[in-house]
Amino acid sequence: MLVSRTAAGTLFLGGALSITLGSLLYPSMLGVQKVSSAPERVVATPATGPLTAADRDFVVKVRSAGLWEYPVGQKASRKGTTKAVRSAGEHLVDGDAALDAACRDTADQLGIALPNQPSPQQQSFTSRLNTEHGKQFDTDMATTVRATNGQFLTTIAAVLTTTRNSLVRALADQANSIVLDHITAVEKTGLVDFDQVLVQETTAPNLPAQDLTPPPAVAGQPQVVLTTPANITVSPSPTTG
Repeated sequence: MLVSRTAAGTLFLGGALSITLGSLLYPSMLGVQKVSSAPERVVATPATGPLTAADRDFVVKVRSAGLWEYPVGQKASRKGTTKAVRSAGEHLVDGDAALDAACRDTADQLGIALPNQPSPQQQSFTSRLNTEHGKQFDTDMATTVRATNGQFLTTIAAVLTTTRNSLVRALADQANSIVLDHITAVEKTGLVDFDQVLVQETTAPNLPAQDLTPPPAVAGQPQVVLTTPANITVSPSPTTG
């Protein structure tokens, strides 16, 4: 089984963004779901298999997710008030860096243009968390990451079900393992507010399309690279399969 539930909760969908904690939890992965109006349309036929608009958008989603979550993980690893929160931060940084490397390699081979910034919505997540400290940051970080990664599992499952491109499938396989690890790591903090996440599952999104899509990279701008600091060493959290 490629996508599973963890013991502490089920998969959740998201809702709209506002200044409340609940709105902060709206899953970031929805930020690029509307990029293509015809997801099944084949946009290229490389040797690795037909590439659809949905495949291409998934690669962009992986990139966009890491661009907002990685700096949040950095902050958690440095400023978390408990060992479990700091450990969760290290898992985010380590996993996002590994997945970003795979994403950039996949995009390069398939000719997919990647953003250097997350969507405006995702930037709002990071900005909000950057203003928080102590237990408030710990709780919001854990709940936000749990909600967004839970949503991403459904996206990964859809890609694994439909893609005919071997590179996209390999990226989705790796994303599945890393996302499950992130979910387990934040749940171990004991700070995930599942009631807040559930609220997001039943709240319809209400954001303009431009807030949900990462901006294209500026021509000539160096590509942002997420790297794992030498002092971070993590072991994957156990997950159910």
